Amino acid sequence: MAAYDVIVLGVGGMGSAAAYHLARRGQRVLALERFALLHEMGSSHGFTRIIRLAYFEHPSYVPLLRRAYELWESLERDSGEPLLHITGSVDAGLPDSRTFIGSLQTCEQHQLPHTVLTSAELSRRFPGYRLPAEYMALLQERGGFLVPERCISAHTALARKHGADVREHTRVLEWTPTTDGVTVRTDKGTFHAGRLVITAGSWSGALVPSLAPLLSPERQVLGWFDIEDRDDFAPARFPVFNLDHEGEHWYGFPEFGTPGFKLGCYHHFREVVDPDHLDRTRVTDRDLTLLREMARQCFPGAAGEPLLAKTCQFTNTPDEHFILDQLPDAPQVTVVSACSGHGFKFCSVVGEIAADLAIDSGTRHDIALHRLSRFATPS
Repeated sequence: MAAYDVIVLGVGGMGSAAAYHLARRGQRVLALERFALLHEMGSSHGFTRIIRLAYFEHPSYVPLLRRAYELWESLERDSGEPLLHITGSVDAGLPDSRTFIGSLQTCEQHQLPHTVLTSAELSRRFPGYRLPAEYMALLQERGGFLVPERCISAHTALARKHGADVREHTRVLEWTPTTDGVTVRTDKGTFHAGRLVITAGSWSGALVPSLAPLLSPERQVLGWFDIEDRDDFAPARFPVFNLDHEGEHWYGFPEFGTPGFKLGCYHHFREVVDPDHLDRTRVTDRDLTLLREMARQCFPGAAGEPLLAKTCQFTNTPDEHFILDQLPDAPQVTVVSACSGHGFKFCSVVGEIAADLAIDSGTRHDIALHRLSRFATPS
């Protein structure tokens, strides 16, 4: 039976970062991926992922984001890979919308440089935007996007450089706590370690049944639509965005990595799915109509024919904040999962937090918002 200090289950965005941070701190790491590395079965693909400092979801994310930026830039230097692309980020909606107000409050609380623009001012500055006249927008210059596949490759390559044993096509059948750690049984053998880090995304509920009631895997569809004037949607002229519009939350990107304007609707059609049975090849006319109609209303220069569509998954918690914690009944097990569709930007710092929890059972980062105890039933 092979012995390691830490076993990491799942080598997507979070798992690759955890394996890297553990290995660079001298831990003997085994990282197990059920599918191929860089697969499209989960939540860590799609050419681009938004990163932003203005964070309407909760102001306590900002210190984590500041550290995340530092670590992404460090990873770029160490890997020689361009991972982080700064375009600016726009948070927009009606003047009283959650996205606009929450981002403004976060910027003011954390003294983040920002500019408030009317819809007309936004369009003059960035011609690809044609939001309704009454909308307001907050522009934060440090926003942009990450290239997820390159981020995972860089974390994985450097984890291996530091001695991590990273194995793909290895399915975990079960794990059990032991007196000195954990035993993990897979279809390729059984392994033992002192600590376990679970970064399995939509499969976390199957690996930790006690968490299953808190985790809701949800089908998402992303569309890439043809553009009239490509200059208006180039990274230099089109900031990434989060937008409240007609009762839904939308997000989008400049053209990068593949032709087209990339657009998504948060929660899409609110379809809770089983990750083992989700048809990832199915994209319907209804899916594309939802996305294209919104583009017509707010980004008419990029509402052309659909060029590409992909399905992915969000795994949501009840409050849509993360789970970053050790299991109460098995403190040698750290769970890093259920990032509710807005987690990829945090992978670099969450990898650091996972390593802290696995090695030291604590972290200097404020993760009070993400502890399991928040779901405890009051006595």
